[in-house]
Amino acid sequence: MYAIVDIETTGNTFRGNRITEIAIFVHDGKQVVNEYTTLVNPECEIPFHITALTGIDNEMVASAPTFDQIASKVYEITKDAIFVAHSVNFDFNVIKYEFELLGISFQRKKLCTVRLSRKLFAGLPSYSLGKLCGSLGIPLHDRHRARGDAAATVILFEWLQQQKDAQKVFDSFIKDNSRQATLPPLLDKKVVNNLPERPGVYHFMDKNGETIYVGKAKNIKKRVLQHLYDKTNKEMQMCREVADITFETSGSELVALLMESAAIKKQYPKYNSAQKRRGKAFGIFTYQDRKGIIHLGYNPLQHVREPLEVFYSIRACILFLKELCADHQLCSRYCQLQRVPCTENGPLNACSGVCRGIENVADYNVRVTQAVQATKLGQEDRIIKEKGRTENEDAFVMIQQGKYLGYGFINKEDTIDSEEDLELYLIPQKDSVDTQRIIRAYLRKAEHIGNTIARTIEPQ
Repeated sequence: MYAIVDIETTGNTFRGNRITEIAIFVHDGKQVVNEYTTLVNPECEIPFHITALTGIDNEMVASAPTFDQIASKVYEITKDAIFVAHSVNFDFNVIKYEFELLGISFQRKKLCTVRLSRKLFAGLPSYSLGKLCGSLGIPLHDRHRARGDAAATVILFEWLQQQKDAQKVFDSFIKDNSRQATLPPLLDKKVVNNLPERPGVYHFMDKNGETIYVGKAKNIKKRVLQHLYDKTNKEMQMCREVADITFETSGSELVALLMESAAIKKQYPKYNSAQKRRGKAFGIFTYQDRKGIIHLGYNPLQHVREPLEVFYSIRACILFLKELCADHQLCSRYCQLQRVPCTENGPLNACSGVCRGIENVADYNVRVTQAVQATKLGQEDRIIKEKGRTENEDAFVMIQQGKYLGYGFINKEDTIDSEEDLELYLIPQKDSVDTQRIIRAYLRKAEHIGNTIARTIEPQ
């Protein structure tokens, strides 16, 4: 038995992509013997561009069942059947993710009609469902709706069965349960199989050995596979160029972030954009008005002499200032978030009344000063101790007088009597706006959740 499946989704990346419609045709190898089609409430907003593509909007799915309400039906109708779809890993993994949210494991044998078509209908200009159906003369109605696309896939599936050596090809693909179906054409599956499931950085290399993308991950292998499964145009374009993947483990997410930042600035890969910083930069700053009240605000970076933080969008500045307001009960009017005085029942009601003359200015300024200090590394020396790459190793990040010096790894059996000893293990790195931002964010998070941050690594 075969379950021929198509889904429509909210169009997000691999994780967080929710189903809006599903169609399943159960096929016994000769004909369709059962069908199930329904809209699905994704429990989140459907982006406008997805509605423009599929015609499915928020109103249409408002009264539709949620996935948890249809999960038992989907599970049973696909049970003991081979899961078939066009680009099967996309449909399968989105459905698998929906089941994961419910705490249910979803495992099925898979067949990909894209892969089968490349083998049995070789030489066609394109293997997207629409163009493939056009080339073969397969009728395709209600394009980008689950039932219409699934019905066309059923016809394609039956045509594939009729081709020479079809059974041999089908059997070989069913037995191949590796994830090779979605691997880039230049990438050997052994490279993916050898990736570690540990924190670190990974480099996507093209056929000339040039780094085209650098990323960090808590689980390198899992994150790489997410890239390969992602069906957004940018990800697919990048993955088509990947011929090799190298990696370096880090032991912790903090060290991975710092390693990633250094690699991007050194190699400048063409598919990395977050730290290339071609956009306009903005700095968070403070000033005191004539009443003595300390304000927080943001301006283009060239107009800020000593920025507390640097961001690359106004939205990021606003989110940061909102967080400071909430954490330190600051006035949103004096943080460049609104123009009028706050009200007790306003949307930003953390203010204790300084803008209305209720709170003493000196008391308010104490909290502003505390907020400012929370954004700084300070001028003290600091050693942050992290997990190493193995059980026998520790990692550390070194800061002197508020400046990031680098990171390193130490065997737990080695004796460290002073910071001078520690410097022998240091891998020097450049301090930058980005490394400062990474470390400040880590320190704020660590303080919030009560993590212990070592000032020095204790002598042994």
